[in-house]
Amino acid sequence: MSFIPKALTIAGSDSGGGAGIQADLKTFQMLDVFGTTAITAITVQNTLGVTGIYDVPLEGIAGQIDAVMTDIGADAVKTGMLSQPAVIELVAAKVKEHGITRLVVDPVMIAKGGASLLAEEAKTVLRRVLLPVAALVTPNVPEAEVLTGREISSLEEMKIAARQIVEEYGACAAVVKGGHMEGPPVDVLYDGTDFLLLEGVRYETRHTHGTGCTFSAAAAAGLAKGESLEQAVKTAKAFITCAIRDELGIGQGHGPTNHWAYSRRG
Repeated sequence: MSFIPKALTIAGSDSGGGAGIQADLKTFQMLDVFGTTAITAITVQNTLGVTGIYDVPLEGIAGQIDAVMTDIGADAVKTGMLSQPAVIELVAAKVKEHGITRLVVDPVMIAKGGASLLAEEAKTVLRRVLLPVAALVTPNVPEAEVLTGREISSLEEMKIAARQIVEEYGACAAVVKGGHMEGPPVDVLYDGTDFLLLEGVRYETRHTHGTGCTFSAAAAAGLAKGESLEQAVKTAKAFITCAIRDELGIGQGHGPTNHWAYSRRG
């Protein structure tokens, strides 16, 4: 049988289907990667916002990770919503226990509607225990500001933040995404040695729910398939650009992106 790349997402569930494990699984599927899950929390949400968060007990999260890794395995793993310090510490311990090296960390902090998805004390734990075991960290500008404690208002400051995440916090690489900046969206990838700028086109739309989850899942899918870090990030950039461009128009608020778009691009 030919090689079947596999990726595990450790994240929250989005009942609206636009972000979280739902977005991750859709992305894995569209990029020909078999997806598995470890659900950390159940959120009650739709395109208008988050109205409830129910954390999965630690033993349940650990059990899901162990069940996947001891049988199916994973060629890459990504994390999403890890809302509590104990969850972050557990995931970091499991990454080490199972020898996971291709770990993509999406530091999910705030939902599109403004709801906080990360407890305040969890931010310090995230920096201390999870970033050092990450192959790639994928913050947007607001998340990078929280992680680094510095204001970001220019391309140069994005570079400084990416360098800090790698050189101070121990991640192998970081890509600071520029969608929140003015002008064309430019992402900054730093791999510990060089910077790579990934330029894009801005599309005006309110249907951008789950962009961070989708981008990080696409990067994890690329790594699972054996792509280089640079190629995996380029794939992720292309995937999310198509997903935003070809909007679905679902919901009354911040609608989901189009996970079909990349495979249907002309």
